[in-house]
Amino acid sequence: MSEDLTAAGRAFQVDLRGVVDLLARHLYSGPRVYVRELLQNGVDAITARRLHDADAPARVRLRPGPGGTLEVTDTGIGLTPAQATELLATVGRSSKRDLDLGLGREEFLGQFGIGLLSAFMVADEIELVSRSAVETDEPPVRWVGYAGGRYDLTVLPRDADVPAGSTVRLRARRDAEHWLSADTVVALAQEFGSLLPVDVAVEVPLPDVTGGAPATAWRRVSEPSLPWLATYPDEAARTAALAAYCERTLGFTPLAHIDLSVPLAGLTGVAFVLPTAVPPGAGSRHRVYLKRMLLGTHVDDLLPEWAFFVRCVVDTSVLRPTASREQLYGDELLLATQEALAAQVRAWTVAALTASSTGLAGSSDPYLTAAAGMPPATTRRIVSTHHLALRSLATTDDEVLDLVAQVLPFETTDGATTLAQVRTDVGEVLHTTRVEDFRRVAPVARAQGMTVVNAGYVYDDELLARLALRPGWQVRELRAQDVAQVLGAVEPHRELEVLDQVQAAAAVVRPLDCALVLRSFEPAEVPAVLLQDRDGEHQQDVRRTVAAQDDLWGGVLAGFVSGEDEPARRLVVNDANPTVRRLLAADPADPVLAAGVRSMYVTAVLLAGEPLRAREAELMNDAMSVLLEAGLTRPGAALPDETQEDV
Repeated sequence: MSEDLTAAGRAFQVDLRGVVDLLARHLYSGPRVYVRELLQNGVDAITARRLHDADAPARVRLRPGPGGTLEVTDTGIGLTPAQATELLATVGRSSKRDLDLGLGREEFLGQFGIGLLSAFMVADEIELVSRSAVETDEPPVRWVGYAGGRYDLTVLPRDADVPAGSTVRLRARRDAEHWLSADTVVALAQEFGSLLPVDVAVEVPLPDVTGGAPATAWRRVSEPSLPWLATYPDEAARTAALAAYCERTLGFTPLAHIDLSVPLAGLTGVAFVLPTAVPPGAGSRHRVYLKRMLLGTHVDDLLPEWAFFVRCVVDTSVLRPTASREQLYGDELLLATQEALAAQVRAWTVAALTASSTGLAGSSDPYLTAAAGMPPATTRRIVSTHHLALRSLATTDDEVLDLVAQVLPFETTDGATTLAQVRTDVGEVLHTTRVEDFRRVAPVARAQGMTVVNAGYVYDDELLARLALRPGWQVRELRAQDVAQVLGAVEPHRELEVLDQVQAAAAVVRPLDCALVLRSFEPAEVPAVLLQDRDGEHQQDVRRTVAAQDDLWGGVLAGFVSGEDEPARRLVVNDANPTVRRLLAADPADPVLAAGVRSMYVTAVLLAGEPLRAREAELMNDAMSVLLEAGLTRPGAALPDETQEDV
C-alpha cells in the first residue's frame, strides 16, 4: 500500500544557513549593517520601556572583547521567558509583542527577530540574556542561537545578577574577526548611531603609559540632538556649527546651507551647497536618517536632477524604508516629499539669484532674507560656481529663467555679459547653437560690431529657445546670411576684375558642399571665414534622403525640399587680406589658384575649432604639394642640391 503524501497545515522547514546567506548576499549590502540592526533593537527596546517609565535610563553600550567578541547591552524593556520563546523560536514570525510594543508606530525602528538574525553574518553564535523591566517578577532568560539552525533557551534563576534590559554577545566567525574589532565597532556605531536620541558609547582601550593592566574608557558616539534643530546663541553660531558638522560628516566646507522641513513626512534636515562645481548628470546622493538611525549615505532621488549642487542630510520618522533599510520606498508619500523638498531648494535658489542681482534685504520671504544676509561675495560665488544647476532649473522654470537672463553671464562677441544686457543694447538676441559656429563668426562679427551669443554649451540652447517664447524677447539663431550681409561688398570694378578667378575658386569648393563669396571686411588678418547654415544642412540631408529612396517615399520627402539647391556652407573670402589679393591675381587655370583656395578652406575649418577630418587632411596635403612644387620650380628657385647662404 502506497504511503499517503497528502498533508495539511504543515509548516515550512527553514534552513537558517540559507536565510543568513540570503540576508548577507541579497537583502543587505554587507556584514557592516549588523551594528545598525543591534543598535536598532536596543533603541526600540528603550523606546518601549519609556512608554511605561518616561524616566527610564536610555543607554546602549558596545564592548568589543579579545578574540573577536562583542557585547551589546541596552537598558530597554527586556524580555520575559514567554516573550523570548515567542520572538526567538520562530524565524520571521509576527508576535503579540509587536502589538504590545506598538511596532509600526513612528517611535520604533524595526522588527526585533530579523535584526538579531543579521548578526549571523559575522558570528556563528549569538547569545541573548534579558530581563523584563516591566514584569519585574519574571525571571531572566538566556537564549543562544547557532548558525546551523538550532537554539537553546534557558530560564535563569530569579535572583541571577541580570539587570533589566538585554545583552547580546557575539563570537566572530573565523573569517570575520575584523568586523568585531574595537576600531571597526567604533566606526560603525558612529556612522549608524551618531544621531540616535539615546546615549550610545563604545568601550575603547587607552594608551598604556604605566605598564600595568590595560585601561579602557567609554567613548560616546551619539549626539544629544539633531545639529540643525539644536539651540545656538545666534544665526552666525548656527551657521558655523552646521558647517563644522558638514565637514565632519560629508567631507567638505559648504558655501551655504538650506533648511528643509516636510511635516507630512516627519522630515527635517539641511541641504549643504557644494563648494565646487559638479558636472550635470553626476547625480546627487544624500544622507538619510530614519527615526535618527542612519538609513543610507547614498540615497538617490531625494531631490530633482537640477539640484545636483547640494547634498542633503535629513531625518524622517514617517517615510518607509526598503527591505534592506538602505533606500527609501517609492510611494505617494515619498513623491510628495520630493516635491516639497524641491520647492524649498528652488525657493532658496530664487532668493540667492535675486540677492545676487539686486541685493534685496528686509523681505518677508525667509529664504530671501537668509540669502540677502549672506555676504555679497558669497552669493556671487554660489551663482558663478553652480551656474549649470541654475541653467538646468531655468529650462523648466519661467521665474528662474527670467532671473538667469538678468544675472548669469553668457559668452558673446562683446565679452561675457547677460542676456538682458544684450537685449537692452541690441534688441534682438542672435545666437549660435554650437561652439564651433561661434568660433567661426566671432572674429568677424566682433570687428563688424555685431553681437552674437554663444549658446553651444550645455542648457544654453534650451534656455534661449524658451526665452524666445517669453513676452518682450526677440531671440533667433544666427544664419549664414546674417554675417554675410554685414560684411562689406567689394567695389563693382574689383568684382569684374576678379570675376573669372572667383568663379574658378567657387568651382573648387563646390564639391565640398560649399559656396564661395568674395567680401571685404575686418580684421584683414583673417583670409576667409567659413559660415555654416543649419537650415542649409537640413535641406542637404533631405535631398540626399530623397535621392536614396524609391519613387513613392522620394515623392513624399521631396515636398520638404526647398526649390533652391544652396550649399550648407559658405566660404567668405576676404578681399582685404593681402594673401587673398595675391591669390586672385593668378591665372584662373593656374593650379596654384585651386591649391590656394583649398588651403584657405582648410584654414577656415581649423579657425572654427573643428577637427581635421580625412577629407580636409587630404585637401591640405594636395594643396601643399601643388604649392611646394610651384615654389620649388619657379624661376630662380634653389634646387634641392643647391646651397643657400640665407634662409
